Amino acid sequence: MSAIPNSKPVAVIGAGTMGAGIAQVAAAAGHRVFLYDAAEGAAGAGKARLARGLEALVSRGKMDPAEVGRLIDRIEIASGLEAMSEAALVVEAIVENLDVKRGLFAKLEGIVDSDCILATNTSSISITAIAAGLRHAERVAGMHFFNPAPVMKLVEVVSGLATSRAVADSVHATATAWGKVAVHARSTPGFIVNRVARAFYGEALRLLEEGVADAVTLDALVTGGGGFRMGPFDLMDLIGNDVNYAVSKSVFDAFHQEPRFRPSTIQQELVSAGRLGRKSGRGFHDYAEGAVRPAPSTVAAQGGVETWANFTLTGASEHDGVHIAQTDGRTARAVSKELGRPVIVHDLLKPAGDDRRLGFAASPDVSEEALSRFVASLAAQGIAATALPDWPGLVVMRTLAAIANEGFETMLQGVADEAGIDDAMRFGVNYPRGPMQWAREVGLRRIVSVLDTLRDLTGDMRYRASLALRFAAEK
Repeated sequence: MSAIPNSKPVAVIGAGTMGAGIAQVAAAAGHRVFLYDAAEGAAGAGKARLARGLEALVSRGKMDPAEVGRLIDRIEIASGLEAMSEAALVVEAIVENLDVKRGLFAKLEGIVDSDCILATNTSSISITAIAAGLRHAERVAGMHFFNPAPVMKLVEVVSGLATSRAVADSVHATATAWGKVAVHARSTPGFIVNRVARAFYGEALRLLEEGVADAVTLDALVTGGGGFRMGPFDLMDLIGNDVNYAVSKSVFDAFHQEPRFRPSTIQQELVSAGRLGRKSGRGFHDYAEGAVRPAPSTVAAQGGVETWANFTLTGASEHDGVHIAQTDGRTARAVSKELGRPVIVHDLLKPAGDDRRLGFAASPDVSEEALSRFVASLAAQGIAATALPDWPGLVVMRTLAAIANEGFETMLQGVADEAGIDDAMRFGVNYPRGPMQWAREVGLRRIVSVLDTLRDLTGDMRYRASLALRFAAEK
């Protein structure tokens, strides 16, 4: 089914930040847009706020004033739901409450034409549940934008049990025509992004609980080693620990206490203490005026220490009798025992950038001289070094293993295909690479080895490898 032509009107219900943003996206694509909010004056305020934001872009030379004028003119304030009668697509962006959404769609069924698509921007409520009881549940689909809607590229197109393929395809095509990266998903808790992203936060919290490193150092390793734009603790503080914890708990409960989604008691304690992050002035990090953030744990290169010639982190290598290799989940001590020589295992490292940082662990028999030369060799390539406990999977590799594993499990359960999951994580939460593609580049056998080692050492079933991942690794 083709995209809704821009000659057909679109309606947006809910004029908060998300609703106004969706209205802007539709108007920018050439649609006449009806913007409605049940709160008196909210739709007008939303349009005015949107206009101010666009005028700021004009003042910075980012948009043409005539284009902005045309866009704003296409957005009409609707005085009631009756104005939706002309719309070919209605997108609701109201409160996350199942009963309220059901009630709204029940009213809309008596107003819109029979071929009008009813879409919900819900981030967490079942599309099947929202559509239940409607006369034409087949025309209800999820159209989940990410905030801010005009900037973020991803739209999850979510199908409930009754959603027709033609409707899902039309929503997908429409989102694509609006300049978005659209991804099909089946309605399950968290859809794609909010489900797979739980592993990013959850593994960081588990590493903190285990005392592998402090929050500042873990953030620095994930950004400087993994290439993520923000570390997990910075991001949780930005989102709000109350919000992040609530989503984690919701997904955990929705999946009947699946261990992979188990929330963290550390984050629960922060929420109980009111340390919600940036909005409260303190979370994992301190945002009080004048607060100085501690530096990440770094091993300083000693002056005058000779570096190793032809030093590289690609593949396994040996220098001064020390075996150096990327972690496969086993501890340096375990690898040393197998090989009968000193071992340094290291984490993943992003390929380029000014703030590269590598975590590593050494077996007890690595000499201080060899460690100094290893650190100096890293420094010569502009790489900061963080010594970690001899821990399975270290930090970035363990994080990738958890994210990729959830991606493969999401695919196994038919929520989305591999390409869609990778696109969702790249464009929905700005991951540096799609986690499944990234895992393939690292090597699926290595990813499985990391998970198996963690499962065997901890006994925690959160680390059981998805059958889809395990079978893919055996090909």
